[in-house]
Amino acid sequence: MRFYINTEHLTKEIEYPTRYQSQNLIKSSVVVFLIIITFLLLFRPFGVYDPELKMHYLLICFFHGFVPALILGSYFKILNYFRKIQNRSNWTLLKEYIHIGVLLFLIGVSSFLLRDLLYDNPNNWSWKYFFEEIRNCFVAGIFFYFFLRLSSFYFESKKGEPFVLQFIPLAVEPEKTTFKSNLFISTQVKQDDFSLDIDQLLFAKADGNYIELTKSNGNQINTEVKRISLTQFETQIKDYPHFFRCHRTYLVNMFKVGKVTGNSQGYLLSFNETNIKIPVSRKQIDSFNNYYQELRTKYIA
Repeated sequence: MRFYINTEHLTKEIEYPTRYQSQNLIKSSVVVFLIIITFLLLFRPFGVYDPELKMHYLLICFFHGFVPALILGSYFKILNYFRKIQNRSNWTLLKEYIHIGVLLFLIGVSSFLLRDLLYDNPNNWSWKYFFEEIRNCFVAGIFFYFFLRLSSFYFESKKGEPFVLQFIPLAVEPEKTTFKSNLFISTQVKQDDFSLDIDQLLFAKADGNYIELTKSNGNQINTEVKRISLTQFETQIKDYPHFFRCHRTYLVNMFKVGKVTGNSQGYLLSFNETNIKIPVSRKQIDSFNNYYQELRTKYIA
């Protein structure tokens, strides 16, 4: 039987996980520390001869838990620093697996270096124990990594996570729509009236009695400020059902959304033309999901 790996799934760009972001590193490190300590105390997996122990087993468990947690926090702190200065936002599952592999290797090496501090064994510096520590680290680390991923998915599901798991961009063919492209918008002051190519509009953002219109013309992004409220603007484009009020201050062109990320606290909408992300408020999530399904059924199916 042919062995198949879904490389497209591995290389598809995803949102950088919150567990690795700087503000969550301490929490992630503490979770790893507590899991390792608990596992070592409950199962005592290492067949170590008690007379070889240089200190109490509880203290040995502390070192075996503290060092991986410290390496985890330090590794992703450094990674986040370089991602920031290089202005990198892309992330894939393949990259995550590679970084986890490097991280487990470093933890395995550190466990080997700890042996002389923890155990009184003349073979502490042998190649046998070097490869054994790295092997044990990969076996246990891969198990715990996927256990934590599954646990995270379970608890998010228990919170009733309403998420568009299979978001497909609404790339509508021109012949499937009957909307005219140029639209005349009236404002309270006649001299501020303007024409708008509705097909170029990515989103509109409220700014008091003004709105910011962000448009895409080919590879060029530009923003115009118009003297009209977002509510008044929304009323005048009501015949264009692909515009959705996703947030109190945002009106988005659903045909232009390229990717959806987020959770039960809210979504972030991304576009192919720009790195700008638009929020979907928590109370609008269900409406967004339903609206997306309606548009997909009407224009894609």
